[in-house]
Amino acid sequence: MLHQGRCHCGAVRFEVEAGERVTVIDCNCSICAMTGFRHMIVPQSRFRLLAGKDALATYTFNTGTAKHLFCKTCGVKPYYVPRSNPDGIDVNLRCLDPQPAEIVVEAFDGRNWDAAGSLAHLSSDRPQG
Repeated sequence: MLHQGRCHCGAVRFEVEAGERVTVIDCNCSICAMTGFRHMIVPQSRFRLLAGKDALATYTFNTGTAKHLFCKTCGVKPYYVPRSNPDGIDVNLRCLDPQPAEIVVEAFDGRNWDAAGSLAHLSSDRPQG
């Protein structure tokens, strides 16, 4: 099913293909903890930006691999290209409206990135399980 999402002001709008039941990652690294980002990582093929490409600014830090995108007007980060999955898109669950019917939250220890394990499987187009 297609889920609609946007930033707070609506300048950035997108849709993402996912089920009615979604699993999201709750990361405790510094940027995720400060912004309250809930990660729904999908293959790029399941994401479509509908509006607002010019409204986005990019922030990078540390390795520079993650491309944190945020709206220049309202400051909300609706999605980005994650370090863990540079071939995928990481959608902020909190920017979807309406919210999926069922949400499963899994913890991820981003403070201890190297020991936390891989999230690479989340951006694969292959079925999970």
